[in-house]
Amino acid sequence: MFDTLYFIFQILAGLVVFVSVWGLLPLDHWWIRGVDFPRIQILVIGLVSLVGLLVLAPQWESWDVVLLLALIGAVGLQLRMVLPYTRLWKKEVRQALPIPDAVQIKLMVSNVLTPNDNTQALVDLVQQKNPDILITLESDQKWQDALSVIEPDYPYNVKVPLDNLYGMHLYSKLELIDPEVKYLLIDDIPSIHTQLRLPNDEVIWLYCLHPMPPSPTEADKSTTRDAELLMVGRHINENNQTAILAGDLNDVAWSKTTLMFQRISGLLDPRIGRFFINTFHVNFPFLRWALDHIFHSPCFTLVNIERLPSIGSDHFPVMTTLQYEACATAEQEENATEASVKDKIDTEAKIEEGKEEGERLSQEHAEAAAEQQQEELNEVAGGKHTVVR
Repeated sequence: MFDTLYFIFQILAGLVVFVSVWGLLPLDHWWIRGVDFPRIQILVIGLVSLVGLLVLAPQWESWDVVLLLALIGAVGLQLRMVLPYTRLWKKEVRQALPIPDAVQIKLMVSNVLTPNDNTQALVDLVQQKNPDILITLESDQKWQDALSVIEPDYPYNVKVPLDNLYGMHLYSKLELIDPEVKYLLIDDIPSIHTQLRLPNDEVIWLYCLHPMPPSPTEADKSTTRDAELLMVGRHINENNQTAILAGDLNDVAWSKTTLMFQRISGLLDPRIGRFFINTFHVNFPFLRWALDHIFHSPCFTLVNIERLPSIGSDHFPVMTTLQYEACATAEQEENATEASVKDKIDTEAKIEEGKEEGERLSQEHAEAAAEQQQEELNEVAGGKHTVVR
């Protein structure tokens, strides 16, 4: 029995080592970049197998030593990825000070899942939590109609109802200035770019993103996702903008791309030094990771960040409350890692790759849409005409 258990732990250890090395390959294919997501799960399996090897090893052969050392290296790599998002790390964004009449922004992000019909759950949650800003992803015309009841409280809005899983809506109590819907890389994947007037008359930028994930059913590479995020980060930095970026980025905070985005943009992650906010998948507790994010300029401190109850989607909503503290800017700028020359070169290269890949995907999507439209026309025509033999 012990031999069988030891063999199982050897298999698990080998798998953790393989996956850890596999994820280091500098390629964009989904079957490589997908390894970025389950870092916590890989770490847990690695720690369990490490304990198992140490406790059950009948004798230490050279192969056992090699496997043990490789496993320790793999566990160390996974720890380095996820440890910053625990209380063991220094906070990147400090806790907000109790300042009377301070300007605060409550921002809720919710990927609603287009087929989800439980629209009332989100309406009830919005009315209960009363955010200043609501960003919905995957929202189509059905969701737009359902959310019309909150519009009296949210007079400023941008609506992009789509049925391709990339619809997007922005509802705000704060004034939106010159909002734009942009299709940065793919013709049917929108993002919202707008200025936002705070109660103290400060004007900041808000970016709402939902790029395509690397997946066998969507984008076969992470190229456009990575390029879209880096493109917006570069724009924020070059224009010295005070900004908030939020949305379902279909990426995790510890990925190479997201970390490079932070260096390029200068924006901060309020989860660093605190805890995970794992928003996906609602139905599989062990297989959860953070896909819904918010990053912000150093002039904001954190009041609170929380995962909200399920609304029937595969994502939990998440709400973040930020406080505007201009006096915190200099202190928190020191927490932002400056982009290296290599970061800037890699960013430019990735954006160019993303533009090329975006053109290819746009063409594919257009052809698929045309084929679907033709099939629908044929069905309608077939229903109207009877063939007489």
